[in-house]
Amino acid sequence: MNMSLFFVLLLVLLFALHALFYLRVIKKLLVKDKTGKIFTALLALNFILNIVYMFVRYSDLLPYNLSYVASVSLGISFVLLLYLALHEVIHLFHKSLKNVQRSKREFIKKLGDGALFTLATSYVTASVYEGSKEPVINIVKTGIFDFSIVQISDLHIGGLIDEEYVTNSVEKINSLKPDLVVITGDLIDTEVEHIDKIILKLNNINSKYGVFMVLGNHEYFHNPYSIIEFLAKQTKIKLLLNESIIIEEISVNIVGINDIFGHRIGVLEPDFDKAFSDVNKNYPTLLLSHQPKSIEYLGVYKPELILSGHTHGGQLWPFNHLVMLQQPYLKGLHTLKYGGKIYVNSGIGFWGPPMRLGSQAEIAYII
Repeated sequence: MNMSLFFVLLLVLLFALHALFYLRVIKKLLVKDKTGKIFTALLALNFILNIVYMFVRYSDLLPYNLSYVASVSLGISFVLLLYLALHEVIHLFHKSLKNVQRSKREFIKKLGDGALFTLATSYVTASVYEGSKEPVINIVKTGIFDFSIVQISDLHIGGLIDEEYVTNSVEKINSLKPDLVVITGDLIDTEVEHIDKIILKLNNINSKYGVFMVLGNHEYFHNPYSIIEFLAKQTKIKLLLNESIIIEEISVNIVGINDIFGHRIGVLEPDFDKAFSDVNKNYPTLLLSHQPKSIEYLGVYKPELILSGHTHGGQLWPFNHLVMLQQPYLKGLHTLKYGGKIYVNSGIGFWGPPMRLGSQAEIAYII
């Protein structure tokens, strides 16, 4: 889908959500007119901030704090959707109380509205707090290799992921003294010329045998060929485009697959046969592939370990259940039917609102 059309449709849906919330929730609140007007104004402000977010998401036109608030407004819109769904369930209960005294019905109505408001406020507060935490270091014991790998994924440089965040991430990576560092896609989430200085901070990563990366779906949104050229010419990152590299010192094949999003747009499509064509069959294979769903395309290939990302661990409960409709795994280490393993990284950054609930930003230390 064309990105402009996507944003137009998203804005239409957000407008419909806010309008429906006003009609179904705010207009039915048993509160004073002044209080109702305050809620209406806050709802309108949230929608305006949604629009601001859509138009400045990939620019530096706004100061950081205002960009942060605009980004959080999108998360609040997700909460409005959940609120609306619960509200309609409670409304059906209220309709069943026709024979109950009016004053009691009004008390129950106010009690339900108060509970929903408290729940929604707690949800936003908790998810913003969790989203503000620094990434944790998760130690992943696979027992496959006798060297260490640090995996990061879904950094989404651009917007709120700034130079300080990347610098701190590099320091954490270096503190682990890794033999290998791999980046499993969605590193870049805006035009590369806007964030070139930030990306160059990744040149400070210390890795004994190099830093390797594959494309994620978000790289396809921002002129992927310019990203490929920039990484090749100005960074130490080795981008594997349907290709493999053999590291003799540690007897391993590293295979990198283009993201399966390439199939949808006919650009930089994944090619497993090409990627595995030059591997040393006497060595174990580490496969880097952005989406866990790529295991459906493995065919005859059986890498010992696959490292993926993309899911953000669900990022915000209960939307993790929607992710599971599209991906075979949400996060963590899993054993595949043929005996190999896959680790799905929850991501070191975030997409959209800087909020998490039920997931953690992580750096995976794989041994």
